[in-house]
Amino acid sequence: MISATMVVPTVPVTDLERAKVFYSETLGLTLLWETPFGIRYRCGSVSELSVFKRPPTTTEHTLAHFEVDDIDAVVQDLVAKGVEFLDYTEGPLVTTGHIAQMGPARGAWFRDPDGNTLWIRQG
Repeated sequence: MISATMVVPTVPVTDLERAKVFYSETLGLTLLWETPFGIRYRCGSVSELSVFKRPPTTTEHTLAHFEVDDIDAVVQDLVAKGVEFLDYTEGPLVTTGHIAQMGPARGAWFRDPDGNTLWIRQG
């Protein structure tokens, strides 16, 4: 059994400086530390997120999500900062104003500069 104190999603990026601007300034995450190979961020009170440098890679799934209290405000803030959200018009997810209703939860998806899919969730 793994008795971990937390799980830290790790996101591959090709350009650490570009990722630092996106994750620190655009998303507003708190920088904890950085090395020539990666950067660690604080997300909320106990969660963390790592980004690490690697050659280009393609991912077609969501790599991490952020639990938020007010998804409408977060989406509006990120749109104002130039973040483009993924909108869905058919299938199990249909977005209105970039947000999908999923039972009691609501979600919105976007990509970082390397094309990694991230998700914001409320509920």
